[in-house]
Amino acid sequence: MNWNRRHPGLGVYTHSIKEVATNLILGCLLAAFFLAGCDEAETRPARNVGPTEVSVVTLHPRSVDITAELPGRVTARLTAEVRPQVDGIILKRLFTEGGEVKEGEVLYQIDPAPYRAAYDSAVASLKRAEATLPSNLEEVERNKKLIIRHAISKQDLNDSIAAYSQNLADIAAAKAEIETARINLGYTKIKAPISGIIGKSTLTPGALVTANQQTALATIRQLNPINVDVTQSSSELLNLRRDIEAGRIKTFDSESVPVTLQLENGEVYPLEGALKFSEVNVNESTGTYTLRAEFPNPYKLLLPGMYVRAVIKEGVLDNSFLAPQRGVTRNTKGQPIALFVNKENKVEQRVLQVKRNIGNNWLVESGLSDGDKIIVDGSQWVAPGQEVRTKEVVVDQTSGELKKVGQDRPQANASTGEASTTEREG
Repeated sequence: MNWNRRHPGLGVYTHSIKEVATNLILGCLLAAFFLAGCDEAETRPARNVGPTEVSVVTLHPRSVDITAELPGRVTARLTAEVRPQVDGIILKRLFTEGGEVKEGEVLYQIDPAPYRAAYDSAVASLKRAEATLPSNLEEVERNKKLIIRHAISKQDLNDSIAAYSQNLADIAAAKAEIETARINLGYTKIKAPISGIIGKSTLTPGALVTANQQTALATIRQLNPINVDVTQSSSELLNLRRDIEAGRIKTFDSESVPVTLQLENGEVYPLEGALKFSEVNVNESTGTYTLRAEFPNPYKLLLPGMYVRAVIKEGVLDNSFLAPQRGVTRNTKGQPIALFVNKENKVEQRVLQVKRNIGNNWLVESGLSDGDKIIVDGSQWVAPGQEVRTKEVVVDQTSGELKKVGQDRPQANASTGEASTTEREG
């Protein structure tokens, strides 16, 4: 059966009894499902979440190496610029650029012909002066006898003695000329003043050089051992000396202060050096002074001019606490604070007094005691006074990653998905 109904302005629309019945049945079923879902939600018990889990590091007092990480530059132990000491034309270059040379090794050959001629001339002058010496001596002896007989005047005797003395002076001058000519002839062979690695040559064979010219022919640098010059603030020096005098820091032997290096690419130089000396004056413009360390450099890995960071071990501080930096924040007053888990497994907040950073840790002067458990992961989900569950971890000083106690591989940070840090007991 069809129901036809006309509405003014809308025309005719038709519904069958079957269609109306189907719609009613579907509506009843949806209502029944909705009511059943509400009843189930009302009767379902709430899930018990329990205390929040946090990662903690247990702190203990330890002996801490007090180090200073200072910027510096590598410098050659010895540096010598090679320059000519006589004028002339370079005939040969006798070394390989970038190679190793020994002290006294001939590097350049300057044309020796004019200097050899000067040497030969000086030798001839000496022979000429020596040739007249015997006759002058005989004349002096003869005049001494004649003056006794009054056969000659005293002036004649004085003249013969003066001639003899002049002859001796000529011989001495000729010998000096020979020595000068010999030295200049030797300077035509330009030799290495030190042993080391020689750089590139600024001139080639055929070039004219002059004595003591401004431009060096080459530069030799001694690279093993090699020096590292670093700078430190004078205020840090005063603080260190104050702690040493107060007995808080034990110092090393002044002749064996160990130094390690971090290279430009972040790698650690494998060989340890030693501190050699420190300047006795402070730079007025920067307020710093210079320290020099010496390192073995057998493989020429360190080159002059490299930027490095030197870690100098200044002393040892006993019974000290290191708090992981990831567990320390600052409050609105700028004070360092940290969250700890007490014996009742509840969170408490403390204000710390930190002195300096050591690696991935803070050196804490007050606010800690033996056995304190500092929260290093999950602190953003808890608040002071809240009960928590703890998971023991350690923080790796090198990688800054968290590890479970007894675990080799780093674990993922539960709150951020990052790998975290392990602290090594020292």
